[in-house]
Amino acid sequence: MPILHLPPGRIATRSWFGSCVKQLFAVVLYFLLFNGSIYAQKTSSFPISTPEAEGVSAAGIDSFLNAVAQSKHEFHSFMFLRHGKMIAQGWWDPYQSTLRHSLYSCSKSFTSTAIGFAVSEKRLSVNDKVVSFFAGSLPDTIPPYLATLTVKDLLTMSVGQAIDPTFAIVSKEDNWVKAFLALPIAHKPGSQFLYNSMATFMLSAIIQKVTGQKEVDYLKPRLFDPLGIKGMDWEINRQGINTGGWGLRVKTEDLAKLGQLYLQMGVWNEKQLLPKEWVEEATTFKIDQAPGVAQSKRDSSDWMQGYCYQFWRCRHNAFRADGAFGQYIIVMPEQDAVIAITSETSDMQGELNLVWKYLLPAMHPKALSLDKTSDVKLEKHLADLSLPPNTDTRSNANSTFTKTFSIQPNALHISSISFNIVNKVCHVTLKKDSASYTLNFETGKWLPGETDRQGPGLVTGGREDFSLLVPYKVEGSYGWSDNQTLQLRLRYIESPHTEIITCHFNNQQLNADVEYSFNYGKNKLTLHGELVK
Repeated sequence: MPILHLPPGRIATRSWFGSCVKQLFAVVLYFLLFNGSIYAQKTSSFPISTPEAEGVSAAGIDSFLNAVAQSKHEFHSFMFLRHGKMIAQGWWDPYQSTLRHSLYSCSKSFTSTAIGFAVSEKRLSVNDKVVSFFAGSLPDTIPPYLATLTVKDLLTMSVGQAIDPTFAIVSKEDNWVKAFLALPIAHKPGSQFLYNSMATFMLSAIIQKVTGQKEVDYLKPRLFDPLGIKGMDWEINRQGINTGGWGLRVKTEDLAKLGQLYLQMGVWNEKQLLPKEWVEEATTFKIDQAPGVAQSKRDSSDWMQGYCYQFWRCRHNAFRADGAFGQYIIVMPEQDAVIAITSETSDMQGELNLVWKYLLPAMHPKALSLDKTSDVKLEKHLADLSLPPNTDTRSNANSTFTKTFSIQPNALHISSISFNIVNKVCHVTLKKDSASYTLNFETGKWLPGETDRQGPGLVTGGREDFSLLVPYKVEGSYGWSDNQTLQLRLRYIESPHTEIITCHFNNQQLNADVEYSFNYGKNKLTLHGELVK
């Protein structure tokens, strides 16, 4: 430990005291960083270490974060485990460690895990016929391919249907099980890969059939409780069945925990929770997504390495759970590492490329020499991550604004919009059908709040029971770009998505462009309004 010394024969001077203060600050910072990261201690139940102690370059992680900042990807959180220890983690403000995040298809790997538990308890086998579970929901005549369809075919996305039926069923049918079983199967089950989220829903329905519990409840004592995963929820359909292929919400650290469980071959706290044999079976190559594709294309794609049991194989002999718009659990057995990411991107391969370009080469077989400068720089970078809010660029930013507009008929069923801006807080009230929603925004910062108004998403029009998601947590910011243009940005903070409403005022007229973060510029809807008061 550094010690503050008064040079022999010298009296204490102002410059000497200044030097002492600097040395003392260095000592405090040293202990904060190298006796466990101050930031990590607040949020992680994993053992804490420094990157170099686990053979990882802190400068390499910092380069990854710089590349993220310069990319088109919007990251929300990031966790990096090496040798079972937390070496780096961060959340882009306003996202936080305590918030859950919708996983989309990352949920599928939890469903695979539920099947693994059920198999280990001899409640079913992967060779069981799907029709054996649903006697009351079968078509009058059972076609040969349907009769041979197995649990394994569901797990490997090789049902044999010609097109993915997910959106057609979710948007039009109340009884998803019956609708799925009624669909024609064009190819021999097990012979062709076709991504099929309804196949995963059927796995969830099978779990509920054989256990008498919803999947989330079945997993609680077997997975969630042992791993210390709390506060999770999982969307259900109108039959009360967890959606299985999407709809699970957990925290970023919970993603890292599932990855670490699989990295440890099903062992947690020295107890074999999930059989080793299942982990091996569930994460090894089962079916080729693109047989016959050129090797050059295969070498550059993480979607052409083979599909497992609701896990994907990756390049570099890794495997992953992934969900739409960039939700990841990346498990790297050769590097003894797990990386968890939540984000929103239209280029998921691009995000994985950043991992392979910056984080993979940052890992080394043995511990590295201590690099205090890089460690301090990385810790500051992780602590300062943020997504900038909207700001008011006008000279009269403190002025009030109160107006109400009647809105012409539109696809969103919004009949009026009211604005009330006072003390740099913008209160916006939307009337939709028989409901009224007030959303709050602040300029220059994110204003937390809640709303019953459903946010954007891939299945928001589906026939689900969304009541368990209410109220939705949101963060709002606003800014005027000029005296006629107001932009409202509303983050549905436990999902990947953001809603942006850009309001153009022209005397008695309002044109409001409504966009969602996952399709900016593609499906913009403009609301037209007339001033009421």
